[in-house]
Amino acid sequence: MANWTKDELDKIEHADELLVAPFESDNTPRPPTTIWVVREGDDLHVRAFRGRGGNWFRAATAGHAGHISSGGVDKDVTFVEEDDPALNDRIDRAYRSKYGGYSDSYVDPMVADGARAATLKLVPR
Repeated sequence: MANWTKDELDKIEHADELLVAPFESDNTPRPPTTIWVVREGDDLHVRAFRGRGGNWFRAATAGHAGHISSGGVDKDVTFVEEDDPALNDRIDRAYRSKYGGYSDSYVDPMVADGARAATLKLVPR
């Protein structure tokens, strides 16, 4: 698997939002959805606000491939499901740190069980 460059990680880490467009079965991107993204070490993670039932999340986990755009970075990615509790705790802290200035009504659901169960690592392709 490919790795993110330092420049890509830095740009995406400092962007507030990320556009995610999972690929359809014919390898064309779905319309993009705006979501939050956090960095944990040298990895980027996203979560579905609505949990595993969210449209973009179901599409991302069906094909495990898509396109992201954030902070001037445009990249095809592989979506890898994450379920390690210790990693999810660190991702919770990253969400609270990065988005703590937003209302709790937005941040709290991103660290709740539903969103934790819908955590994906973005791996560049």
